[in-house]
Amino acid sequence: MTFLLTEDQEMLRETAMTFARDELPITHLRKLRNSGANGVDPETRQKLAELGFFGVIIPDEPGGEHFGLVGLGQILEAQGRTLAATPVMQTALIAASALQLGGSPAQQAEWLPKIAGGETTFALAMDESAHFNPLGVATEAERNGQGYTLNGMKRYVPDAHHADMLIVVARTFGEAGDRHGLSLFLVPADAKGVSIQALNTVDSHGAAHVTLEDVMVPEDALIGAADQGADVLEPVLDRAAIGQAAEMLGSAQAAFEMTLEYLQNRKQFGQLIGSFQGLQHRAAKMFTELEMTRSCVAAALSAVDEGKDNVAELASIAKARASELVHLVSNECVQMHGGIGMTDEADPGLYMKRARVQEAMYGSASWHRDRYARLSGY
Repeated sequence: MTFLLTEDQEMLRETAMTFARDELPITHLRKLRNSGANGVDPETRQKLAELGFFGVIIPDEPGGEHFGLVGLGQILEAQGRTLAATPVMQTALIAASALQLGGSPAQQAEWLPKIAGGETTFALAMDESAHFNPLGVATEAERNGQGYTLNGMKRYVPDAHHADMLIVVARTFGEAGDRHGLSLFLVPADAKGVSIQALNTVDSHGAAHVTLEDVMVPEDALIGAADQGADVLEPVLDRAAIGQAAEMLGSAQAAFEMTLEYLQNRKQFGQLIGSFQGLQHRAAKMFTELEMTRSCVAAALSAVDEGKDNVAELASIAKARASELVHLVSNECVQMHGGIGMTDEADPGLYMKRARVQEAMYGSASWHRDRYARLSGY
């Protein structure tokens, strides 16, 4: 099957690539890292909003420009190429999807325009251990007279250190590991009882641990039905995995191009190292893996927009392949650059550090291979 962008999606891709190249080059990440900004950049957030990047999957009526997940995938791929630290994944993809799939009409009317306009950023507070485990939620949401009281801790929440709102996954019934009993809540990041511990991450994008101590939220903070949060969370996480795969594709493509350029210019023993057959074979393997992964990501993005019934399977295929791809290419990028690839002044190490975080986000390659097997009846 051939996956082609529409004219509007192609224009969006060109705009995203140009913006990432000119406004968010790798030197921009270095600047944020060296200044201790921890991935926080209000100026970039404003520019993204002006370009309409936060509203690409939101229908026109609430104030967004609807290009579908295929369109948003182009933005994420472009940002992946330069390792850009932005709120697009958490806000434009995850939060917008959660509200569209499970939000009430009142919630959608209030929050989707604010997302599209870049006024409000979000973070999904879900995991409670060092590993991705959507059902392993023990955070309690106890009903009270006015709504719910939340207690628990969330670990490594991307963007939580500078988000305006949190989408908290809590348990209103059952025990950790149960699918039934999960619920999703909208919680202001500055609500009484919310403590946010910012983390300095290896990829310089930043994240935070979030502690909830007797946090009270009203009834209308619930996204979807009580105890049925998994019905919203699972398709949201599928979209997150696909979006992360698109970003990883961009990172791998940039690291591959950087490596190829080095092979074509670096001389050793009087010869270009790109003329050595062993390195040619390794470069060819990277190229074929890139092309196969690109097809998997394109299929998954398109499946969401077309409403196909195999999105979950395609999401796991895309994320598993992209995780393996970015691991391979980031390793090869450092190794083929030799000694200079190990220095902080060179860019290969930044791609490797980001790759290790990308691989773990929203499920590792092994997690998604296992999930795909289960979905396929094995």
